[in-house]
Amino acid sequence: MRAIITGASRGLGLALATGLAEQGWSLVVDARSPADLADAAGWIGGDVTALAGDIRDPVHRAALVEAAGEVDLLVNNAGILGPSPQPRLAAYPVDVLRDVYEVNVFAPLALTQLVLPTLRAREGAVVNVTSDAAVEGYEGWGGYGSAKAALEQASNVLAAEEPGLRVWRVDPGDLRTRMHQEAFPGEDISDRPLPETVVPAFVKLVTERPPSGRVRL
Repeated sequence: MRAIITGASRGLGLALATGLAEQGWSLVVDARSPADLADAAGWIGGDVTALAGDIRDPVHRAALVEAAGEVDLLVNNAGILGPSPQPRLAAYPVDVLRDVYEVNVFAPLALTQLVLPTLRAREGAVVNVTSDAAVEGYEGWGGYGSAKAALEQASNVLAAEEPGLRVWRVDPGDLRTRMHQEAFPGEDISDRPLPETVVPAFVKLVTERPPSGRVRL
């Protein structure tokens, strides 16, 4: 079994990649920082190919797909929060919002389009990592939350259009990650669980393959 996991140098992406590697999966992983990604690949172990690059770059996306070959699973985990602290929509810089959508919506869709032929042939699966901010109206979360809401609906429609695949929009909950800390600058988030705590539920998801839909880990 072979998977592409984006944003795998730290946090949830690193935890999910490590969990799949321990189950014998072959992986192609990416992140923007070459040094961080190299460290992560050493931690992940197993059969892992690490390609540093920006998921917004079409050349990088093509390189991921070429390196992966026949793929059974795509995990669109890479994302950005946007400004920290997060501004209210009334003051949100629209040019920054475009970048949030580029990373969180357009790049995952573009990568999915490239992988779809092999996923169809192998009856594979797509995991789009989302958030409760996609479905709840939290003050200050209009940029990130609306981008994740767009990703969720794209996932929902993709599942309807590709009935031979599994398409899961996966909400891992609040985790103790750098991005979550950026969302709450200056606050103590040590009460949030570590990303590793959701790995068993994730492995169960991709192993048991329930119907497409929204999944809360």
